[in-house]
Amino acid sequence: MSTGTLLAIIIPIVVVIALAAVAVSLLMRRRHLRERFGPEYERTVEGSDSRLAAERELKERERRHDSLEIKPLPPVSRDRYTREWTSVQEEFVDRPEDAVHDADRLVTSLMHERGYPTEGFEQQMKDLSVEHGATLEHYRAAHEVESLSTRTRATTEQLRGAMVHYRALFDELLSDGGGRAQPARS
Repeated sequence: MSTGTLLAIIIPIVVVIALAAVAVSLLMRRRHLRERFGPEYERTVEGSDSRLAAERELKERERRHDSLEIKPLPPVSRDRYTREWTSVQEEFVDRPEDAVHDADRLVTSLMHERGYPTEGFEQQMKDLSVEHGATLEHYRAAHEVESLSTRTRATTEQLRGAMVHYRALFDELLSDGGGRAQPARS
């Protein structure tokens, strides 16, 4: 067999193997992102120009998240937050709008103590999406009602729903979101 014939056989085989490896790598990456981000994966894809651009955005969120010092709460802090949440829930009976604002403040404070930056809602959403993608829609809905209540446009039922939504994220943050928190770095 001549060298030319051998190359004509080997080169296409190598190209096919390389393409298959790239395809498998992309599929594994996509599966990892879907599992990690949950419903936030599809939301990001829908809001992006392409699936690849969305996946780059999600990978960037992972890189940023990995650089944060997310830490579990000490038991004393967990107990304090639990008491504060109970107080906010009790406040809802007489002052629902104030309770929703206080719930938002409490969730933000909890995020901050866990190590999440709290410099703006959109960035908070991106940072939370890495570990809390399943409850992120709760936070979006609660924040939307909280914004409405600032302009006194939220109904009592919407305010009640916001409290339920805040509670979902609050509980997850309080319980360290399933245990993927990193130990504090020295």
